[in-house]
Amino acid sequence: MINTCGIKGEIHLKWLDKLERRLGRFAIKNLMSYIVFMTGIVYALSYFDRSGFVISKLMLIPELVLRGEVWRLVTYIFIPPNTSIIWILFTLYFYYMVGSALEQEWGSFKFNIFYFTGMIGTTIAAFITGYGATALYLNLSLFLAFAKIYPDFELLLFFVIPVKMKYLAMLNWAFIIYTVLVGDLSAKLIAVVSIMNYFLFFGKDIIAGTKSSRQVYNNRRRFQSELPRDFTIHKCTICGKTEKDDPKMDFRYCPQCEGDYEYCMDHVRNHEHVRE
Repeated sequence: MINTCGIKGEIHLKWLDKLERRLGRFAIKNLMSYIVFMTGIVYALSYFDRSGFVISKLMLIPELVLRGEVWRLVTYIFIPPNTSIIWILFTLYFYYMVGSALEQEWGSFKFNIFYFTGMIGTTIAAFITGYGATALYLNLSLFLAFAKIYPDFELLLFFVIPVKMKYLAMLNWAFIIYTVLVGDLSAKLIAVVSIMNYFLFFGKDIIAGTKSSRQVYNNRRRFQSELPRDFTIHKCTICGKTEKDDPKMDFRYCPQCEGDYEYCMDHVRNHEHVRE
């Protein structure tokens, strides 16, 4: 269980709060538990299905959906990554941990909206491009949301190396940006639209944070411009040397002098103590 005390992860969107008051009772509780369970079942079936028939029947393929195979609009989220049994156990546990933490932080209804909005974005991107889509970016949006709320949470990479979520999130953002810059049109569209749920929930905070950082930067520049050019922080009482005269020089206050008298290292032990 993850302790959420002191974490600023609560989402305040007026339209979402109103929607929750009206439809909150219809929320699916423990949604990630069902998704992880079904993903595990699909992995077990596909493990013994070397022909790939099971996965082919679950993939989101717009052309086949239009032919009546509407279940593909949902079943693609249960397709597991192609990996070993050990890594699939780790992956499913990670999905469960992330989803449960977000639901604990936001409540079941808001987590449902976040996940289903990601599904809608993935579906829209798939139908616009005409290509099949996976739950890659949908799951990535869960990871990014988790990292946004719990930036200092640590994962053991390869079960040994502790890495904070915020650094892993940077790598994932780099992957998304790389896809947008060098990928084809379909890849660009899927990468952006599939994580629109993230921007829906955190866009306001991102904009506010950007404005705040810009304001701090402008205030710092204005403060520095208002300082006199000959302004110094340190100055030796004896020789008048400052940090501008010798950037490597250290300065100390003498505890035996009465008052605030600062000296360079050449005179801190070689001066007559001031008595008031």
